[in-house]
Amino acid sequence: MAKAAWQCLAQSRQCADAAHDQADARRSGDATTDYAANGGDGRCRRRDWCQARHQHRRADRDGRALGGRQDIHAARLGSRPCPRTRADCRRRDRGGRPLRNENSDDSHGARVDEAVASRKRRVTMLTELAGIGKELAARFEELNVRTPLDLLDHFPFRYDDLRIVTPAANLGRTENEENAVGRIVRVRERRARLPIIEAEIEDDTGRFMATWFGRAYLIGALRQGQRVFVRGRVAKMRGVTAMNVMIHRTLDDRERYRGEIVPVYPATKRLTSRKIRQVIVRNLDRLLSLADDLLPARIAKSFRFAPAIKAYRDIHAPETPEAASAARERFIFTEFLSLALAAQLKRVERETGERAPALKRPENLLGDFQQQLAFALTPAQLRTIDEIWRDMARDAPMNRLLQGDVGSGKTLVAAAAILMAARNGVQSALMAPTEILAAQHAAKLAPLLLPLGITVEAVFGSQTGREREEAKRKLASGEARLAVGTHALLTEGVDFAQLGLVIIDEQHRFGVEQRAKLRAKGLWPHTLHMTATPIPRTLAQSVYADLDLSVLDELPPGRTPIETFTLRRSRLSKAYDFVRLNVQRGAQAYIVAPAIEESETGTTSVTQEYERLRKAEFVDLRVGLLHGRLTAREKDEVMAHFVSGALDVLVSTTVIEVGVDVSNASVMVVLDAHRYGLAQLHQLRGRVGRGAAKSYCLLIAPDEAGEVERLAFLTQSTDGFEIAEEDLRQRGPGQFAGTAQSGLVNFKVADLVRDIDVYRRAKKCAEDIVKRDPKLEAPENRSLAELLEAQPSARAMLASS
Repeated sequence: MAKAAWQCLAQSRQCADAAHDQADARRSGDATTDYAANGGDGRCRRRDWCQARHQHRRADRDGRALGGRQDIHAARLGSRPCPRTRADCRRRDRGGRPLRNENSDDSHGARVDEAVASRKRRVTMLTELAGIGKELAARFEELNVRTPLDLLDHFPFRYDDLRIVTPAANLGRTENEENAVGRIVRVRERRARLPIIEAEIEDDTGRFMATWFGRAYLIGALRQGQRVFVRGRVAKMRGVTAMNVMIHRTLDDRERYRGEIVPVYPATKRLTSRKIRQVIVRNLDRLLSLADDLLPARIAKSFRFAPAIKAYRDIHAPETPEAASAARERFIFTEFLSLALAAQLKRVERETGERAPALKRPENLLGDFQQQLAFALTPAQLRTIDEIWRDMARDAPMNRLLQGDVGSGKTLVAAAAILMAARNGVQSALMAPTEILAAQHAAKLAPLLLPLGITVEAVFGSQTGREREEAKRKLASGEARLAVGTHALLTEGVDFAQLGLVIIDEQHRFGVEQRAKLRAKGLWPHTLHMTATPIPRTLAQSVYADLDLSVLDELPPGRTPIETFTLRRSRLSKAYDFVRLNVQRGAQAYIVAPAIEESETGTTSVTQEYERLRKAEFVDLRVGLLHGRLTAREKDEVMAHFVSGALDVLVSTTVIEVGVDVSNASVMVVLDAHRYGLAQLHQLRGRVGRGAAKSYCLLIAPDEAGEVERLAFLTQSTDGFEIAEEDLRQRGPGQFAGTAQSGLVNFKVADLVRDIDVYRRAKKCAEDIVKRDPKLEAPENRSLAELLEAQPSARAMLASS
């Protein structure tokens, strides 16, 4: 239902293409083109041609809506009205592309010459714009700018205000870039490998030194007596005011300096911001003719947003900082509104779509469960179990994300959900990202669930043919109530008698298609996702807004906190001495490195460090190697050796981030720790401290003080959610969410941390819209369907499971 609102756009455009083509035919004298209604049915007599032309127009868009918003559907063809009736037009438009202005009184009032003029304004290739050849177009493609609309949507990330000039006597009082105007008193050029030009500049208040680095083309261009404008960062050095010049202009003696606001664009080495700005300014009017206003007028008016064309002009060529800020807020709101709408539509789809089995909660279910435990459940576990059981009692499919720190008891909560499913006669499936982790789940769950009458069946790719066939038989007959496995659960031939609950551990580790395959093996089972990565509140409200969240925000009592230290790289030998000391006392250790092979950036290679350690510092210890290029079987074998105690030290990449519990592992050393986010480091250190022994995590960073200070936050906090919030603040949502969720934060201008207040307004607006019109069928909401298609984050949300 949620996807249907924008997938049906193609159908609603066929009549528009017909109107275009008939108008073109009349101008070219092609008398054979006939779209007239025969027999009064109002249907196009050249449907195949319409269909082909429609496909061509779609291909030109390259995934983007390059068409205008004129009411071609309703165009008068000369003196003849559109062959389709108004009712037919309205019916075809509903839920599709908005083919009329919602403020228009007559949807059949547009004339075909307006349509043709609009088409002439459209361009589909960058090379059709002034000043862009094939080579420059190829450079733009490196920025994912492939069409004119891509260029229009390539927004500045900041603005340089060149209007305010600071007198020479007042320069250097701020850390920001400053502007100055003065006359060159003397110039000195130094021709070296890096050309340096120094100019002493004076105005009525004093003098300062301006320096240009690496600008060979300026040698000989700057002369004594010239009047110039310069912009750059200013510092005081040995009593001299010095500016590192970033921007400069020469001025006529009689010219009164009038600055401007200069947009600065995301650029590459081969394509500068200045060149991008020149191209956009040169083609701005033509680009604005392509602008689509997908934000309904009533919403824009309610939030006092300018029309799209003005907003585009103000973001690319603002006259004031306030105009640029207002334009940015409009586009930020639009991006957030699309994401929030997609989340709300998915919730509506879940509530009104396919039904899941409504499970009853038997009396004393919780008491039966707690009798199997040797300890009391934490308040957080009791709360989340109740939330999950309430969801499972409804016939709307549960879609809940259970998040909590490593060791917070997620597996126990999952076991409670499995128990409720079994008591209602339906099966459960738990899928983990690796076979060894799935085996650990099975080993933990079997002793807990078997006394409650729930048989656990493991389904692994490494099983023998006989073992696999027996497991498949038990699942198909319903004899086994719980299946635990990896992607092997997705294979053909693994069938369930009645699958009512799907549990996916580390849900971001599996793709949408994999999750959908598993879910399709039941009628429409309840789904519980689990992750050990605490999600900041900001992301929970936005990126995961289509999911219900349960949070395990406390650890069971008795766990010894992991002591964390930051060390400079120069003290690495001391860290390895500490590892050796603990191994001699019977412990095991992890050494984590960020890269598999050596790289040009100087990143530590796990393979080289492994070879060095086993031949030097740990020559007398049993050292293993684990990384992502090993096969699944090889990784499981190495991990099994470490679990069994056959290895003292495991040198690994972050593949252990989601790993098995090794109770004897009590020391971790993370090399190049500055290359990780705080949340990932926190999850990594959760691999130690799984037993009773005191555990340690040593973070090795470069000798630069800044990196050590950033990592120091981990030495002060063990609260995963507090760490996640700080990580989000430091790195932003795109980095935090990871590759699996990157599409959901693929914004052009919005930032979930900086603009959270705007998101909250957009979310409230989306909730109100969907509450009144859950299918976006109302005429005033038709443009929103195309807004969902146009925004990458909304498309990613709608495409997710």
